[in-house]
Amino acid sequence: MTGIDIDKILRLAPSPAYVVDLGRLRHNLAILDDVQRRSGAKILLALKAFSLWGVFPLIRQTLQGVCASSPWEARLGREEFGREVHSFAAAFKESDVVELLGISNHLVFNSFGQLERFRPLWEKERGRVSIGLRVNPEHSEGHTEIYDPCAPNSRLGIPYAEFDRRLGGVNDKQAALSGVDGLHFHTLCEQLFEPLERTARAFEKKFGRFLPGMKWLNLGGGHHITRDGYDLDALVELVKYFKEKYDLEVYLEPGEAIAIGTGILVSEVLDVVNNGMDIAILDVSATCHMPDILEMPYRPGITGGSEPGAKPHTYRLAGPSCLAGDVIGDWSFEQPLRPGSRLAFEDMSHYTMVKSTTFNGIQHPHICTFEPDTGELKIVRSFSYQDFKSRLS
Repeated sequence: MTGIDIDKILRLAPSPAYVVDLGRLRHNLAILDDVQRRSGAKILLALKAFSLWGVFPLIRQTLQGVCASSPWEARLGREEFGREVHSFAAAFKESDVVELLGISNHLVFNSFGQLERFRPLWEKERGRVSIGLRVNPEHSEGHTEIYDPCAPNSRLGIPYAEFDRRLGGVNDKQAALSGVDGLHFHTLCEQLFEPLERTARAFEKKFGRFLPGMKWLNLGGGHHITRDGYDLDALVELVKYFKEKYDLEVYLEPGEAIAIGTGILVSEVLDVVNNGMDIAILDVSATCHMPDILEMPYRPGITGGSEPGAKPHTYRLAGPSCLAGDVIGDWSFEQPLRPGSRLAFEDMSHYTMVKSTTFNGIQHPHICTFEPDTGELKIVRSFSYQDFKSRLS
């Protein structure tokens, strides 16, 4: 991982440990700040991807707020970030809406049914809480269906047919959308600019006639804005296009773009066994600490690791849990692995800590930060048996 002193972190960090490099985090924030300044967009941190609130004081110097997917996330954003809080979920309980109206700046509904069911609640907060609807452009750019909000029969976002059914015979569209200040779509996952451009075109074709009179448009997340190769100039122009044509605020809510390339997961080899091939059992687990490896699936980078057979020593890397499929994958290395060998899994800030579990009572990784300017590694949080025990009763 460019710009991170992984060798030093491996020497200093306990194992297992998630380590977030603050220098790389500042690098990402500088790119996002440039996009905001040039385009006029407001960029939010998607807590579902990265919610290490210990670094919120650094992030809130640049970003405008957070987007939350539940009352607990919204509360975390309100208490620890302290700027705008935008809340959305596929469906809410009445108690969720009551709580979210007290701590959110924007509240986005996923259906006309929920919008109307809770109208008596949110209309009382008009002027303080801005109400939106999530739409589904029905334009799929996803490569993996489980992460594609525009997959067939998706539950996420209102399709155009539903808008047309409810509003098709109404002359005054804004009256029909009474109380709705903005539209929101979120269709991407780990993608560069071009999929957003195509999606925005499809969105405008279907839903553009509802934008006049709206106060804001949220282009959602999944934008890898800080990744090498992202067309930042084109993003700036797209944002300016919507702002100028429809006279509204434009929001972006990436999660990964804030955290791309900022962190590693430090691990240690516990044992090496052989059953048709050499298998290195680690103190980190795919199912407990990197679940997207099994869900997506995907193959993380490992510092010094290559494809099987590319280097002299090939191993299957596996976790310590009782799940037979707790397998991270196969890699080759220049030197043999032994008990005590350290490995660094790369790009492990986003969708790791937020998804980790204590399945099997396996030791949860420490959470650390590394300050490259001083060389200090700080253990932000360590976990104990009591953390495991307190999740149940």
